[in-house]
Amino acid sequence: MRILTTRGDTICFPEPLTRARIIRHPNRFIIDADIGGSETACHCPTTGRIGNLLLDGLDCLLSRSENPARKTPYTVEAVSVDAPGTARPAWIGINQSAANRYVEQALVHHLLPKIVTAHSVLRERTLGRSRLDFLVDDDTYVEVKTPLDNLQVALGDHVRTRPRPPLASTDRLVKHIGELGRSLQAHQRAVLVVCFLYDNPGFEVRPSSHHDQVQASVAQAVRGGVEIWQVNFRLDAAGVHVAHHSDLTSQFLV
Repeated sequence: MRILTTRGDTICFPEPLTRARIIRHPNRFIIDADIGGSETACHCPTTGRIGNLLLDGLDCLLSRSENPARKTPYTVEAVSVDAPGTARPAWIGINQSAANRYVEQALVHHLLPKIVTAHSVLRERTLGRSRLDFLVDDDTYVEVKTPLDNLQVALGDHVRTRPRPPLASTDRLVKHIGELGRSLQAHQRAVLVVCFLYDNPGFEVRPSSHHDQVQASVAQAVRGGVEIWQVNFRLDAAGVHVAHHSDLTSQFLV
């Protein structure tokens, strides 16, 4: 996706997203979509699980690539579990790398005032052995996580699902939250932003195969001063809005 702009409280896409319908998801990188009656291979921006959804038949939103040489001219930005053809569906963003760009815009344009009023925002700052997402005002590290494995949305009878094995990939979370905790030795604040690209009603932790280790690491970091915040973004074809942001820190003390 090209450069984002922000007007008022809306993070605007450079051009409106295209609505389409998913035909199939043949592999981790490709989603075949029906765009106005034409089948087109589109880039799938997340290679992990999207809840326990089978995407076939669901409506989606696509961004168009400005690179004419790219084999997939579109990227799937969001899907909807509402009935296909719903006039104003709720969208679930699936582009986890785009989430960082939304958070950056929200920080720069003061759309997350409960977390911080930023005067400067620097991307990808090294801390210990980790590269964290943002350094705000030279004293606040911000790391963004965008979980898609556990979607907290109601599913109608038209949505097909598959069995969901326990989540096993937690190493990066443990590493990054540990580095965030250690950053407080020299910096005033450290914030883990749990970012949802839909209006999640309230963050719930789904136990992983390493649940006890992750829980202990998170609790240790929180006791050391790390803050954990939930940020919900609401997407439509025109842009992104901050729907909600709230402090979850106390939920992770054990």
